Amino acid sequence: MKLIFLTLVLAPISLFSQNTISVHIKNVDSTKGHVNVAVYNSDDSFLSFDEVLTTETAPAHEGVVSLKIQDLPMGEYALAVFHDENSNGKLDTNWLGIPKEKVAFSKAKMKAFGPPKYKECAFKVTSDYEISIDL
Repeated sequence: MKLIFLTLVLAPISLFSQNTISVHIKNVDSTKGHVNVAVYNSDDSFLSFDEVLTTETAPAHEGVVSLKIQDLPMGEYALAVFHDENSNGKLDTNWLGIPKEKVAFSKAKMKAFGPPKYKECAFKVTSDYEISIDL
């Protein structure tokens, strides 16, 4: 009887538990600007500036920049990172749309003809999560 009670009471609570992703961005080569991380939770929203789930920013410094993304429920997420060296709050690109500032993704690298897909970058969060990303 206790097991049934615990399952009925605690299972729904665990679905709404809030988790933290600790992100360590390696190979930052400048102290200029900020390092920005965008969090996405679906293929449809991935890399859309209008449909970012949440973002976090930290001042840039050489080496490793670490930041925390808090209050995320259990689920699947993908991260996109860019070094906003001129602190204008956006990813600068050339006339072809190719980034002028360094970009990186969780679990995948930039391809020769564009960014990786959501599924290549996605990871599951069931508790606090730690990830390192090479810029």
